[in-house]
Amino acid sequence: MASPRGMRDRADDSLLTLVGDVPELVRNLVIAEVDQAKSWLAKTAKDYGIGAGWLVVALAVLFWTIPVFGTAAVAGLATVWPVWLSALVIGAGLLVVVAILVLLGIARFKRASRRQSPIGAVKEDFDIVREVRDEF
Repeated sequence: MASPRGMRDRADDSLLTLVGDVPELVRNLVIAEVDQAKSWLAKTAKDYGIGAGWLVVALAVLFWTIPVFGTAAVAGLATVWPVWLSALVIGAGLLVVVAILVLLGIARFKRASRRQSPIGAVKEDFDIVREVRDEF
């Protein structure tokens, strides 16, 4: 009789049948763990890459912010109030953009670090196998 997930009831199978299925089950487990590791690596690499991209963009904006503040200081000393005030407003706006980009990059790094590594999943599997082994 098959269950809803496509697995059959093995209660009536003989010991030899069950033992004979162990290599296939171990093989399936190893394949599933390798696939999980590949998936984890791809997602983590993507998140770290995007996070690094946001930080590079933030540094590029910061690169152009420094001359703006330099221009603001020179214009503030050399001309009347509205010129340097407008330069300071632009510089402050660029710093807000830098802060937002840095926060986006940090959030992406945190997202990548929260994901469970495949090594942890393998350790959990071994712990489960040990528990079952100890019961018998």
